[in-house]
Amino acid sequence: MIAKLFDELPADSETLARLHRRLEHTADEQGVLDIAYRMIDSPVGPLLLAATPVGLVRVAFDVEGHDAVLARLAEVVSPRILEAPARLDTVARQLEEYFAKQRTAFDLPVDLRLTAGFRRSVIEHLRDIGYGQRASYANVAAAVGNPRAVRAVGSACAHNPLPVVIPCHRVVRSDGSPGQYVGGPHAKSTLLSLEAA
Repeated sequence: MIAKLFDELPADSETLARLHRRLEHTADEQGVLDIAYRMIDSPVGPLLLAATPVGLVRVAFDVEGHDAVLARLAEVVSPRILEAPARLDTVARQLEEYFAKQRTAFDLPVDLRLTAGFRRSVIEHLRDIGYGQRASYANVAAAVGNPRAVRAVGSACAHNPLPVVIPCHRVVRSDGSPGQYVGGPHAKSTLLSLEAA
């Protein structure tokens, strides 16, 4: 019977979009939307943005596999995930301003529950590396109180849940070469070039 009702519903994109907006609004209103997400295009490829009621919890590059990132969020944070772009309008606008060279710092609430311990101290320190500046992995290790933990700093940067917004791309090797990056070498060089120009 239910299947027959769905067969009779119009399946045009306008109707589906309207129903999705209603679902998004109702879920948010009733407090059952734990993670909202949306996609944006950027000079470094499509980015997945995800937020909890606390703040931005994840920014993911296409190379990370957006479906895999959403599945991991469902497993670690909550399975109540919905594409709900409105909750991420401010994030999307600030990222657009950043890529247009109209913004040099982000003013967003963040949810850092996906990182802890030493990694979290590294992630929190990354915010101190200003726009257009660079710091070596060794500098960051010393700044967080463990000068011998250069590789651990690299690992923390590789597991940064909020790349671009929390600027792990500004951390480079001691010889000045870019080093590795979660979004790939092209994304890192694009971000460094954007900020250098």
